[in-house]
Amino acid sequence: MSSLPFDCPALHAARRLQRDRLLPFHIAGKPVGTVAREHLDALAAHAPWLQVEADRAHMDDALATPAQRSAALAATNAALRELGLIRAWRDETYAIVEDEGAAPLALIERASARFWGTLTFGAHLNGYVCDEHGRPSHLWISRRALTKSVDPGRLDNLVAGGVPHDQTPYETMVRECWEESGIPEPLARQARHCGRVKLHCDILEGVQLEVVHVFDLELPRDFRPRATDGEVMEHRLLPLDEVVELLRGEEFTTDAALATLDFLRRHQRVTLPA
Repeated sequence: MSSLPFDCPALHAARRLQRDRLLPFHIAGKPVGTVAREHLDALAAHAPWLQVEADRAHMDDALATPAQRSAALAATNAALRELGLIRAWRDETYAIVEDEGAAPLALIERASARFWGTLTFGAHLNGYVCDEHGRPSHLWISRRALTKSVDPGRLDNLVAGGVPHDQTPYETMVRECWEESGIPEPLARQARHCGRVKLHCDILEGVQLEVVHVFDLELPRDFRPRATDGEVMEHRLLPLDEVVELLRGEEFTTDAALATLDFLRRHQRVTLPA
């Protein structure tokens, strides 16, 4: 392992954010996201509950309950979807929270989280194989299906998914293990939670503010993953050195690259910048 800090596009992309084009977004006095200044005209027409000041935008305090706030956001998000400002609609529910573990202030459609720049959570799993000495030697890498609405055809972790409102990161990881790679639940439950990585960056859909929970799972050498939900087009078992070289390019999604780098750092294959 080189003593020089490893550099790759994902490390820069994960923190590339044009803050001057954003206004903080508050609910009940709490900072929960951001609003793009270029969207203020559309919001003036479709979000009558949004109050815009010089240094922030906030929800009208008259919307005092999570149910009231959720209903107001749902109506606005439907209009923004029609305008093409919210894309890749999922029919999945995410919570708006100030921080992990906090009580939800409102519930929203998953796709709208990027428009509002709200905090989201992911669960990514590094599926690895060990050599005869018990040392990690290979990683299973997925390639996202070309039909995916976000990052089609790019490289991903063996398992990766967004954490919906009604699940924990661990529960999401176990569910996605079967759906994306055919990993049976008893094996999936042997995965270890190894930490978190964070992104706060501009993306095509808006702003991604996300905490990714990273899991590791040692897989038998004869295990062969298979996609059951059509979201993965291929799985490849790659030597760790080859994974390192792929990370120098831009084939990996940013969040998957960070989760993979976390694995490689912990196994002393790369040195990351402080």
